[in-house]
Amino acid sequence: MKIAIVGGGPGGLYFAALMKQLDPSHDITLWERNAASDTFGFGVVFSDETLGGIGNADPVVAEYMSRRFARWSDIDIHFQDQMITVGGQGFAAMSRKELLELLQRRCIELNVDVRFSTLAPAIEELEANYDLVLAADGINSQIRATYAESFKPSLDPRSNKFMWLGTDQVFEAFKFFVKETEWGVMQIHGYPYSDEGSTFIVEMHQDVWHAAGFDETANEVFPPGVSDEKSIAKIREIFAEELDGYEVLTNNSKWINFTTVRNESWRHNNVVLLGDAAHTAHFSIGSGTKLAMEDSLALAACLHEHPDIESALAAYEAERRPVVASTQRAAQASLEWFERIGQYKDQDPTQFAFNLLTRSRRITQENLRLRDPEFADAVDRNFAASQGLAATAPAMFQPFRVGGLELKNRIVVSPMDMYSAVDGVPGDFHKVHLGSKALGGAGLVMTEMVCVSEAGRITPGCSGLYNDEQRDSWKEIVDFVHSSSTAKIGAQLGHSGRKGSTKLMWEGIDQPLESGNWTAVGPSALPYSPENQTPVELDRAGMDAITAEFVVSTVRAEQAGFDLLEIHAAHGYLLSSFLSPVSNKRTDEYGGSLENRLRFPLEVFDAVRAAWPASKPVTVRISATDWIEGGNTSDDSVTIAKAFVEHGAAGLDISTGQVAKEEKPAFGRSYQTPFADRIRQEVAAPAGVAVIAVGAISSYDDVNSILLAGRADLIALGRTHLYDPQWTLHAAAEQEYQGPGAEWIPQFRAGRRKPPSSRTDAVRPRLSLLKEADIEEANTHLRWTPASAAASVLVK
Repeated sequence: MKIAIVGGGPGGLYFAALMKQLDPSHDITLWERNAASDTFGFGVVFSDETLGGIGNADPVVAEYMSRRFARWSDIDIHFQDQMITVGGQGFAAMSRKELLELLQRRCIELNVDVRFSTLAPAIEELEANYDLVLAADGINSQIRATYAESFKPSLDPRSNKFMWLGTDQVFEAFKFFVKETEWGVMQIHGYPYSDEGSTFIVEMHQDVWHAAGFDETANEVFPPGVSDEKSIAKIREIFAEELDGYEVLTNNSKWINFTTVRNESWRHNNVVLLGDAAHTAHFSIGSGTKLAMEDSLALAACLHEHPDIESALAAYEAERRPVVASTQRAAQASLEWFERIGQYKDQDPTQFAFNLLTRSRRITQENLRLRDPEFADAVDRNFAASQGLAATAPAMFQPFRVGGLELKNRIVVSPMDMYSAVDGVPGDFHKVHLGSKALGGAGLVMTEMVCVSEAGRITPGCSGLYNDEQRDSWKEIVDFVHSSSTAKIGAQLGHSGRKGSTKLMWEGIDQPLESGNWTAVGPSALPYSPENQTPVELDRAGMDAITAEFVVSTVRAEQAGFDLLEIHAAHGYLLSSFLSPVSNKRTDEYGGSLENRLRFPLEVFDAVRAAWPASKPVTVRISATDWIEGGNTSDDSVTIAKAFVEHGAAGLDISTGQVAKEEKPAFGRSYQTPFADRIRQEVAAPAGVAVIAVGAISSYDDVNSILLAGRADLIALGRTHLYDPQWTLHAAAEQEYQGPGAEWIPQFRAGRRKPPSSRTDAVRPRLSLLKEADIEEANTHLRWTPASAAASVLVK
C-alpha cells in the first residue's frame, strides 16, 4: 500500500511503525508541520490495558516505554486542608517528549519517510495519489473541516478554562488539589511522569477565571511556543502552598476551553480520521495519546486483516466506535462534574473524595472495595455517621425520612404505567404487580400515574382516582401492602395533557386512538407529534376545573390510605407541558417567562398540598431537561425545583425528557443522576428536602455509589423491578446483609440465602504461599519514588 499520514503525533507515528512491521513493503510518508523537537505538553498517562496492547503489537516500543515509566497506584485528594489517599488504582506515565522521540526513532528504523517542518500536500492531491490517507492532524483537523459533509463533525466547547503546565516537583501519586479561593474553586490535576517532573494542569470554571482576573490576557494572541506568562505568574502566587517552593514549567502554556469532538463518520472514501481529529475525551479521565495509539493499533490490524480499504476502514470504525463512545460517556460525566465542582465545596472530605473518584461512573463502591478496602469501609462508616445511623448496613439499607414518612431503606419502585386498568379501575393485576414489589423489599412502592379524570388518562388502560370505585380498589391494594409488608406506598397523580387519548403501549406507544378517543388539552394548541391530536388550549375555566379534579383525587388518595403523594410534572404530561417552552406558547400570565410557566403547576401543587394531610409528604416529579434545543435546561430545572420546594414539596423526583418527540437524550448508565445531583446540592440538601434519582440504574453497586457520593437520597428503579420483583431482597443477600432495611416476610424467609449453584460447594486447596489478602494489601499503596526510579518502592 501507498499510505499518506498527515500529523506526526503519537497516533500517526505509531500507526506508521505498526504498518511497516506488518509489511515492510508498504510505502509510507508522514508529514508534520512542526519540527521534530517541537513537543507540547508534559506527561502522558496509560492504562495497563493499553500497555498490554502495545506490548503485543510492538515489543520494542513497549520495552523502551516500560523503562521510562513512572508507576504508582495512589491518588491523593487535597481538600479542606486534608489529604485523603486512596490506593489500588494503577497508573503509568512518561514524558510526552520521550514518547515522541522513541516513536520517531522507531519509524526511521523501519524506513518510514518522515518529513518534519513540512506542510502536507493538499488533501485532494493525497486522496488521488495514495491508497490510504490518515488524518491524524489533531483537534483542529483541516482534513476533517474539508470533508465536513462526510464526517459530520460535532464540536462541543465546554465552560471550564484550563492550562497545561509542569512542575519540577516530582509527585509521589496522582494529585488533585481542590482549592477554595476568594474567587471560587480552582483545581489542579497533577501526576509524575519521570524522576524529574510532573504534569500540573490548572482548571476552573470560566466564571471563576473571570473573577480572578485571568481574562486580562484573553485578547492577546500568543505565537506557537509562547506561554501566557502573566497568568502563569498569578498561578504561581495562588498555588504557592501546593508548589512548596518548586517551579512552574511552561511549554506553549495558555488558557484553553476543552472541546469534545465527535464525528458521525470517521471515513471519506480512502481518507480516515484518527485520534483527536476523530474524537476527544476530557483529560480528567485519561489521555488523548492513549486513545490515539489504541486507534492506530486497531486500524493497522483491520487493514492487515481485510482484503480492501473500504472493508478495512468499516471494520476499524465498527471496532473502535463503541470503545470510544464508552470512553466519551465517562469523560463527559467527568468533565461535567469538574464544571460543577464548586457545588461540593462544603461536602465532608471523605464523601468528597469518594464523589470525585466515582464521578465518571467507571469506579463504584464495590470496585473501590477491591482496590482499597480500607478506604471503602471508611466511606461506609462516614456515610452512616453523617446521618446518625448504624455503620453496619450498606447505604441502600439505611433508613430515610421524607417529610414525616419513615422509610426502612432507600429503594423506591418507580412509577410505571401498566395500561391494565378497566375504566380507570385497578384490579388484580395491580395488586399482584405492586404487592409483589412491596414483598420484594423496597422501602417505597409507587403507583403508576393515577389520572385525575377520564379525559386525563393517557390510554384507555390507565388507572384513575376520579370515582369511588377506583378509590375502593386502590384501598384494597394499599391495605395489602400495609398488612403484608413493611413497605410504604405512594400514589402519583397526573393528567396526560396533550399526550392523552393514545393507544396502549404494546399497540403503539404515543399513537393516537383510532376510535373511542377523547379530547386532549394543553397549555397551547400544539400536538405532541404530527400524528397526535391537536389539544384544546386551556382557558381559565378549564384550568380551574383540572385543579379541582386534582383536589378530589387527593382526597380519595387519603381515603385509600396512601402514605405519600407525588405530583407528576414531568415527561410532557399536562403540568410538564406548562413548564416547557417547547409546548407552552401562551402569551398570557401562564406563558412566556419561566416564572409564568410555573404558575399553573404551582397552583395545582398548592391545592393538592392543602387537601393532603399535613403529616404526609407530597413530592414532585420533574423533567430536569427537555433534551431539545429551545427547551428547558438544567439551569431551568434548578429554578423549577426551588419553586416547588418553596411551596412545600418534601421531595423531588428527578427524571428528564419525554416532552417532545424530537428530543435527543444522552442515554447511558445512570445518565439522569447528574441532574438529580445538581438539584440536591443547590436546592434540596440546604432545604432538608429529599431527592430521588431515577434512570438506567440497575445494580446495587450503582445505588450505593450514588448514595455514598451524596448525589441523591433515594433511588427509584423501574425496569429492574420488572426483571426481578424481589430485587431489593436479592441485593441484600448478595451483600450478605440481614437487618431491618431488608426484612423477608416469614413466608419467604427460607429463601433469604442465595441458593447454591454448580460447584459452589467445592472446597478449594491452598495453592499459594501468601494469602491473597496479604498480596493485595502490599500492592494497594504504591507510590512513585524518584530516588529509585529504576524500581518502584512500596511505601507502607
